[in-house]
Amino acid sequence: MTEGSPATDFAVAVLGEFVRLGVRHIVLSPGSRSQALALAAAEFERAGLVTLAVRIDERGAGFLGLGTAVETGLPALVITTSGTAVGNLLPSVLEAHHAGVPLILLTADRPEELRGIGSNQTTDQLGMFGDFVRFAREVEAPSTTGFDAAYPRELATAAFSAALGHSDAPGPVQVNLAFREPLSGTIDPVLVATLGGLREAPAARESRGSTGAVTEPIRVVPDTVVIAGHAAGEEAEAAARAFGAPLLAEVSSGAHFGPNLVVAYRELLNDESFGGRVRRAVVFGHPTLSREVPRLLERDDVEVIVVRGQAGEAYNPGRRASRILETVTLAGEPDAGRKGATAQDATARAWVGSWVAASRALLDVPAKVDPADARTDDARAVSAFTKAQLAVFREPVTRRMLVETLWQKTWPHDRLVLGSSRLIREADRVVPGKRISVHANRGLAGIDGTIATATGIAIASQQEGGVPDAGRSGAAGITRVLLGDLAFLHDVGSLLGAPGEQAPRIQVIVGNDGGGTIFDSLEVSATASTEAFDRVLYTPHEVRIAAIAEAYGWDYLPASNRGELDEALGTASGRTVIEVPLPRE
Repeated sequence: MTEGSPATDFAVAVLGEFVRLGVRHIVLSPGSRSQALALAAAEFERAGLVTLAVRIDERGAGFLGLGTAVETGLPALVITTSGTAVGNLLPSVLEAHHAGVPLILLTADRPEELRGIGSNQTTDQLGMFGDFVRFAREVEAPSTTGFDAAYPRELATAAFSAALGHSDAPGPVQVNLAFREPLSGTIDPVLVATLGGLREAPAARESRGSTGAVTEPIRVVPDTVVIAGHAAGEEAEAAARAFGAPLLAEVSSGAHFGPNLVVAYRELLNDESFGGRVRRAVVFGHPTLSREVPRLLERDDVEVIVVRGQAGEAYNPGRRASRILETVTLAGEPDAGRKGATAQDATARAWVGSWVAASRALLDVPAKVDPADARTDDARAVSAFTKAQLAVFREPVTRRMLVETLWQKTWPHDRLVLGSSRLIREADRVVPGKRISVHANRGLAGIDGTIATATGIAIASQQEGGVPDAGRSGAAGITRVLLGDLAFLHDVGSLLGAPGEQAPRIQVIVGNDGGGTIFDSLEVSATASTEAFDRVLYTPHEVRIAAIAEAYGWDYLPASNRGELDEALGTASGRTVIEVPLPRE
């Protein structure tokens, strides 16, 4: 065991139980009261049982843990000391709650006798996250008389099960651990190795038993659309094909692919000959990127069926959903295109085909240079082709060019993370179907923690022997995160890694338009004075991003035209910040 520290004895025991259950990633921020947990985590890393990331900022640590959970489907442990350190986890807790991401917070605390008397770094920690955690447990400080040997297992099992959503939606949990001095002691490495040898395969998630959500078959009806919001998953794409329905899939839905995909869904929902004909909408995931979708779902003449999925709350604009289901199945009708297809199938094919064709027509952009022009013996024609091609390479980067180029460069073994800015909406408007791994923090759609989340995804996806999500490529590629300049500045501290940790391959692509231009598209831009608007909404800045990259030890590449952008995305390796200047308009 240890020399004179019940805190360390208990920390080793409880971490060992979490490792046994399947935890592979631990993130911690330094602190005195949490030192037993931190030193135990370091010992488990030394034994090769976990990957440990150390971050000085708890807000970034929480989002890094969230990123590993997004990638693996398993909760990370996030360890903090007491006081404001715990409060800094709130943004990541809110995102995990609303997005249904498993996360286990181990928050160190003062023992009972030091609470309520003005002790330093002491506050009411257990109730800090309110209803945003699935499970909260107060753990009394272990004493010199020892503790029940069965308790660490019971505690870890309950927390792990709640985080994975075995009785509710997946989400964050809090274990508040009090410790008395001595706050740490020696650790027996043999004991750590023994605990690690007992690890089991992670328990599969069970169906929710307390939410009232159900599964039932639904019949195909004419004029149906399938809407796939964030984290809808591939089930939404399969449902669209089964129902013979257009698929209106957001870029981070996990369903932005397939023959039924309609990319220009905003424009078509505003068209009476398309959106006006919709009579049923089957909604997966959490749509957040358009106003047209909630407007459709609030119409009295549209039946709304919501497939709740893993999120903590069902997406139900206007509270009009006729049914809220866990999953859906097709009731008694053959899929469109199968042998023996009915007249109803033909109608469905025509319905889908009209949406897909109209979307493609809206998005079609003629090529500026025809490669056939180069295949000639006419020297003047070849020269003209060369000049035209050079002009294309020198074109300033636009938002559409940026998202399309990034989309083209991303492959199934890569990871793409999109920040909450104008750029994710631009991507949602124009990028074609492609079966790649895309994530965005859309639970609350804040700009918090974007770089940290992407770093967690990169670490988990590139770790040898990691636990890839079902259906994803196991090969480790590169993680790219695309975000605006304000989202970058909001999480710039997450560029700081810890010496000795293996740095993941990650590119941070910053679309820098000098401020919050997303507000330019809102109604307020037409009513507020220019001076006030710029001061409190656009919030201009003069930050030198190249200097920030250098200060944090990252490579830096500017990309102001198409040629530089192609080269930067294709050649950058390791940790690289790519700055893309964009016009405000």
